[in-house]
Formats: sequence, structure tokens, C-alpha cells
Amino acid sequence: MLWAILLQGLFQLILLLVFLLFILAIVLTYVKIIPEYQRLVVFRLGRAIAIKGPGLVVLVPFIDKGLIVDLREQFIEVSRQTCITKDNAPVDIDFLIYFKVVDPMKSILEIRDFKGAAIGIATTTLRAVVGDIELDHVLAKREYINEVLRAKLDEVTARWGVKVTAVEIREILPPRDVQEAMIKQMAAERNRRAMVTEAEGKRESTIRVAEGDKISAILRAEGEKQATILRAEGLSTYLNMVNDVAMKLDSKTLLLQYFEALREIARSPSTKIVLPMEVFKLLAPLEKISKLIESKSEEEEK
Repeated sequence: MLWAILLQGLFQLILLLVFLLFILAIVLTYVKIIPEYQRLVVFRLGRAIAIKGPGLVVLVPFIDKGLIVDLREQFIEVSRQTCITKDNAPVDIDFLIYFKVVDPMKSILEIRDFKGAAIGIATTTLRAVVGDIELDHVLAKREYINEVLRAKLDEVTARWGVKVTAVEIREILPPRDVQEAMIKQMAAERNRRAMVTEAEGKRESTIRVAEGDKISAILRAEGEKQATILRAEGLSTYLNMVNDVAMKLDSKTLLLQYFEALREIARSPSTKIVLPMEVFKLLAPLEKISKLIESKSEEEEK
């Protein structure tokens, strides 16, 4: 009898535990805590009725169903796609698509697999854009391709409540022979720039040396000019001084100076002596004196 009571009590305890677990499961299923970066789209008997969150959201058990939508910016990695350019050159391009949900209701009701649809539209648009551009321009117009893809995707995804914020091409790989040609072209361009830089350096050096020689010649000529001017001024000053002294001398003094000069000349070993005409003019008084002396001596003899 005692064992029957204990078994009955144990059975009731188990039933209570199962009921509590069932209630807890219902609470965990229909009571949601939605963070700030998410929203809960509520369906009641299969019909979308509201967007709830953030915070505590309580659903009606067995009647309501909630789907969580993330509002943070996300990205899709599109694997390498082979595209044909306008000049029939194959290129491999891989890129990233950045997007965010702006309308949680539309993102649930209007599209079943947004990521798959976005990848499909992006790849077809990429092939169309690259097909209208030559290979050299494909390598140079990365930003243009990014913007065209973003605008096209954003135009399509707007009806899904999704905003495409950016499209970024990660890598563009041309054919191997084109890569080798580009490497050779880059090497040739570097060599050309080095030669141009070297030539410009030599030209600048030659110009600077020529300018230095020119400045040196100008300074030398200026120095010689100044020296000539100073010598001329010194000579002029000396001549002025001589002239001033000569103006103060009388004829007799000049005559004595000439005689002194003649005496010095006579002492030289030269056999030829050149006398200025002024000396003969100064000797004229001596000639007169000599004639007077001769006339007096003749008179005395008579």
C-alpha cells in the first residue's frame, strides 16, 4: 500500500515537471527579447500584422509567429566571374556587395532569397558593363564599374526593402599574356622615366655651371673695370697734383729741372738720346746769353 502511494506521488511529480517544462518552452518560444539592431516581423494565423522591437515582445502562443530581421549592414562575397571585354579579352573579376535592410516587412514578403537574387543580378550586370568596355579601360575604370553595379542593384533591390550601399571590386585579373605585356610595359616606362630624370639632371647641372661661369665672368669684368677706374682716378689725381706744382714753378726753376734731367740722361749708357722740343725752347735764353757774352768779348778785344 505504501509503495503504491509513493509511486503515485512520484508519477504526479513527473507530470508536474513535464507541465512546467512545457510552460517554459512556450514562454521561451513566444516571449522574445529583440536587440536594437534587429526587428521582429509578426505573423498571426499566417498574416503579417506588425513589426515589433526592440525590447520585450510577447507573442500569442500557437497563433503568432515571428521572423527576426537583422538591420545591420551586411556583405555578400561574389566569387570570381569571367567576363568578356569589348575587344574580346577574358578577365576574371570578383567583388563584394554591401547592403542593409531598410524595410523588414518587404524583405520578408517580397523576396525569398535576397542574397541569391542579388548575386544573380550583380553577375549579369557586370558582364553587360564589362562587355561595353575595352580591356585597358576595364583596368582603369574600376570606380566606374563599381558605381554602375551599385546603381543597378539598388534600383532592383529597392522594391525588396533593401538598400545597396556599395559595390567594391576586389581584383581584376587579365589573361596571362596581357599581364606579361603589362609588366614589360611598366618596366619600359620606369626605364624611360629614369632616363628622362637623368637627362633633366644633366641639363640642370650644365645650366647651373654655365650660370656660374657667367656670373664669375661678370664679377671678374666688374673687378677689372673697377681696377681700371681706380687706376685712372689715381693717375688723374697724380697729374692734377703735378700740374698744380708745375703751375707754381717759374721758368728758371723749370730750366734747372730740365738740366738736372739732362744730366741724368747723359749718365745712361745709351748712345742715342731723344730730347723733347720744349728743351730747345728753354735753351733759347741761354743762346741769347751766349751771344751777349761773345759780343762783349769782341768789343773788349777791339
